[in-house]
Amino acid sequence: MKKLIAFCVAAACLTACQKETQPLDVDKTIDYCSSQVRRALDELRQNDGTYDYTMEPRNILNGDQQRGWNCRKASPQEWCSGFWPGILWMDYAVTHDENVRRHAEGYTQPLSILTHEPVYDHDIGFLILSSYGKGYEITGRDDYRQLMLQAADSLALLYNPRVGTILSWPRHVSDYGGHNTIMDNMINLELLFWAANQIKGDTAHSHRLYHIAERHADVTMKYHFRPDGSCYHVAVYDTLTGQFIKGVTHQGYADSSMWARGQAWAIYGYTMVYRFTHEQRFLDFAQKVTDIYLQRLRQTSNDWVPLWDMDDPRGLKAPKDASAACVVASALIELCQYVEPAKGKTYRDAAVSMLSDLSTPDYQSRERNVAFLQHSTGHHPAGSEIDASIIYADYYYLEALLRLKDSKE
Repeated sequence: MKKLIAFCVAAACLTACQKETQPLDVDKTIDYCSSQVRRALDELRQNDGTYDYTMEPRNILNGDQQRGWNCRKASPQEWCSGFWPGILWMDYAVTHDENVRRHAEGYTQPLSILTHEPVYDHDIGFLILSSYGKGYEITGRDDYRQLMLQAADSLALLYNPRVGTILSWPRHVSDYGGHNTIMDNMINLELLFWAANQIKGDTAHSHRLYHIAERHADVTMKYHFRPDGSCYHVAVYDTLTGQFIKGVTHQGYADSSMWARGQAWAIYGYTMVYRFTHEQRFLDFAQKVTDIYLQRLRQTSNDWVPLWDMDDPRGLKAPKDASAACVVASALIELCQYVEPAKGKTYRDAAVSMLSDLSTPDYQSRERNVAFLQHSTGHHPAGSEIDASIIYADYYYLEALLRLKDSKE
């Protein structure tokens, strides 16, 4: 039965693209990213030849005349601040270019402020994993490790044991009428699992961090999803009793719709949770949330890049979200290694097809600007970053390419 399901999913995926998917040259595409990194660094250099490392690239908006990134001050309020240093660390891992390493260190350092201030929200995970996390992975620097451990303890302060999840947005509790947890928060569990493994000698501390991450994943799995495996963006709980109140959207089209990047976070998140726990329930669920994504992608898109929300009534006239495709592709390259072979091939083939479409002139920025990709959508309901180049799309695109290069058929 499992093989039949896998083959059915494969057949559905093969018809997802009305356009013919072009072959992917992974090495050539990684080289393209490296060339864009160097163009971006040239654009970021100030008139006096120095760099303001406190200003982190965020986006290049549709209609912008400049080729370079719009930057924002590194801060707890700017959740995307870690992605550019993460890109630099990944590029350094490939090129061994000491100039890139110097800039990676420079753009990483301002984020140390995150451990010197009260925790602002769940995004401390995104901020630290993408910057210090990538840096530690590549260099093994102990000061990076120590800062990551501090950040994990800060993130754990947002955990509500009555609810069983981490509070995502403390500033929005009154807006939602309770403890809010967003699907994006699944990504931040990696920081807690990682820290728990790092401090195994401190049994109580390690157990607490692991327990918070595992329980968050379990409670989210129970309340944050519809029966078909599609997710709400926001789950709201009673702060005092822990009772689930409702599932709503913040960045999607409607409370009942499939916001593409939200589903992408779910796929990536539960794949990562299985990596740390090896619990079958999480692997089963990672497949469930993946399969509904691939099914809906086939039904709504003309290629392997989703609409920003798969229920936008404009259909193919609605903006795409390349960032969602990047997140899913990176996740599937990992997930395909955990499942039985037939389904693993389905997932790997889907990831390669996503990266192939993203690597065409339709989606790569090339000479238009210094980003890797265009056609991402940030916060559509707010009218923000629609059909834009966005830094986290580039981050997960490069991560997916490097994962594919390092993986085996």
